[in-house]
Amino acid sequence: MEIFTLLIKTILFRPYIFVFLAVFLFSAIQLIGWPRTWRFWLISWGTAFISELSSTRSGIPFGWYVYNGSTMGQELYFFNVPFMASISFSFLLYAAYCVALCLFLPIDQSAPSSQPLLKPLRFDLSERTSWPVLVITACLFAFIDMVIDPVALRGDRWFLGKLYHYAEPGIHFGVPLTNYAGWIVVGLISLAIYFPLERRLPNLSLPPSVTPHILVGVGLYHGVLAFNLSVAFWIGELFIGMSGLLMHLPVTALLMRRLTGPRGASSSS
Repeated sequence: MEIFTLLIKTILFRPYIFVFLAVFLFSAIQLIGWPRTWRFWLISWGTAFISELSSTRSGIPFGWYVYNGSTMGQELYFFNVPFMASISFSFLLYAAYCVALCLFLPIDQSAPSSQPLLKPLRFDLSERTSWPVLVITACLFAFIDMVIDPVALRGDRWFLGKLYHYAEPGIHFGVPLTNYAGWIVVGLISLAIYFPLERRLPNLSLPPSVTPHILVGVGLYHGVLAFNLSVAFWIGELFIGMSGLLMHLPVTALLMRRLTGPRGASSSS
């Protein structure tokens, strides 16, 4: 009963996290179905949680940092790690995965599309579980954290609160580069475990174009990005906000260029 009460308090205390989580679940179930969704969530959450436990004790893989426990009693903790912190990794990894899918899935030039302005992506199994998708997803996963972590580190200036601090302040707005390397490691491990399971599960029944379903995940990526950029500007961290915006503009432009515009004459690409 106490855990259930703390879970309710956590939802009320961090509603934006659970909005993002709900979008992830809706998008993932629509695209890959529930059997794959719960495996993706469990693997990514478990990997992130173990990594956070390890880092707060040994500095591996994110570097040394400490959760100060300032919100204990207000939200759910597992050992010394806030539940909302480790659960965020799952929807962020899925969102990064959707961005990578948009960049690498083949475009089926012959497939009908209910969205004439969007090129239809073919949800090819070998492509969606390929090494390029794995590596680029992990990099995009860390890339968005280059906005999230500097803003979260200043949580005492907004409604997140001062949850944690690094033992040694880093060069990227106080965040050590080892933190971002750790995010890449978590992304690589999570997908390296998930992709073999994905290949063994029954084939999906999908519409001719999965582009609209994937774009919900892409919207989640940019929604989280917009939220953190807004907080950065709100608390007066203009340099963090502008650098984060400029970092992500090329990725957004590349997505738009690949997915919009007239289709070519070949049957697939």
